[in-house]
Amino acid sequence: MPEQPATTRVAVEQQVQEVSAWYSEQILLERRSGTPDAERVKALRDGLAACIADREALQDADEQQLADLSARYAARLKELEGQ
Repeated sequence: MPEQPATTRVAVEQQVQEVSAWYSEQILLERRSGTPDAERVKALRDGLAACIADREALQDADEQQLADLSARYAARLKELEGQ
């Protein structure tokens, strides 16, 4: 059975960056709205903070952790794009 290609750190960083960009854009749009929803802004900031923490954790991640992060961020991107 052929081995699956290893998930690269760069690929996972790119996924995390795409999700981070989505959160940043949503925060900006919410702030620009006439009446920003404070709870939504907080939830978006929390999501962005989680991305930043995951990006920092990538530096020491092993292959399994990279694969886990990749799967999680791929699912998150799919979910966010559906909104």
